[in-house]
Amino acid sequence: MTAQTVYVSITGLQLKARRHQPRFWWHAIRSMIQARKAPGNLSTDARFINGVHHTRTVWTDEAAMRRYLISGAHLQAMKAFGAIATGKTLGFTTETVPDWDEVRRLWETAGRPAGTTAKSSPV
Repeated sequence: MTAQTVYVSITGLQLKARRHQPRFWWHAIRSMIQARKAPGNLSTDARFINGVHHTRTVWTDEAAMRRYLISGAHLQAMKAFGAIATGKTLGFTTETVPDWDEVRRLWETAGRPAGTTAKSSPV
């Protein structure tokens, strides 16, 4: 039996100012709802770690994640991002979904500035 590969996307965002919280949460909640309903989404969760809002989504493949990325609530959130937050993202194919300790480590060591299209690899 071969292991199933999945595409994992990790995001970590920090608000530029506390006043951006309502706008951030409006976009974040709508984007999470969209992700959970998106075709190809296997798992969506979030954590607040050391002042950083992190998401970890797991997809059947990168194409499914990219379809979500450029549509609906998430597209609106990306357009607002620069005004309200800074952060890094990371996406990769794997056979093992990282736990939250690993998510944080990967984000710190291999994450790329949010808004860039370059792929990152945790290995």
